[in-house]
Amino acid sequence: MVTPSQLAAFAALTFLMVVVPGPSVLFTISRALTAGRRDALLTVAGNAVGVYAQVVAVAFGLGTLVERSAIAFTVIKLAGAGYLVFLGVQAWRHRRSLAEVLGTQVRAARGRTLRVLRDGFVVGFANPKSIVFLAAVLPQFVNHSAGSVPVQILLLGILLPATALLSDSVWALVAGTARDWFARSPRRLELVGGAGGLTMIGLGATLAFTGRKD
Repeated sequence: MVTPSQLAAFAALTFLMVVVPGPSVLFTISRALTAGRRDALLTVAGNAVGVYAQVVAVAFGLGTLVERSAIAFTVIKLAGAGYLVFLGVQAWRHRRSLAEVLGTQVRAARGRTLRVLRDGFVVGFANPKSIVFLAAVLPQFVNHSAGSVPVQILLLGILLPATALLSDSVWALVAGTARDWFARSPRRLELVGGAGGLTMIGLGATLAFTGRKD
């Protein structure tokens, strides 16, 4: 099974990978600015589940397919990129109604929860940065002679979404605090909503042209 040294080594590498802001962090910040802390934290939770779905895929062989097949990698990447662009366009279109959303956010909270979690999941599962990391790096920390390789991958892999959950939550809270200042003025709120939408669109476009080295 997983040894303490394997766990420590992979934990250190995971931390270094997570602290470098990637698509998930930028998406979380955009969500915090356009929709507030609650949606941003839900996005972080959904994203963590999406990343762990990648871990499960790696554990049962799909990760190898994604690593070796340019077509499989491109399909997943473009799906995530297209979804980000869609969300960005939606945020841009509704930027003028953000002030109204603030007043109805509590009442509509239950209806929004699953949708926001779904958005985070899709972006997390299609994140090329974590796909490559998990498919190429994670198997190197598995003790193949000990057997139960899928179980070892599932145990080690949980470190990535857990670390990202903590790190991304900090980004969400900081960005949400900044949004509070913008929320004092409908004009400022409209500007930050539009900026958040454009950030998502730009992030989606960037992901679409991201190579396998990322």
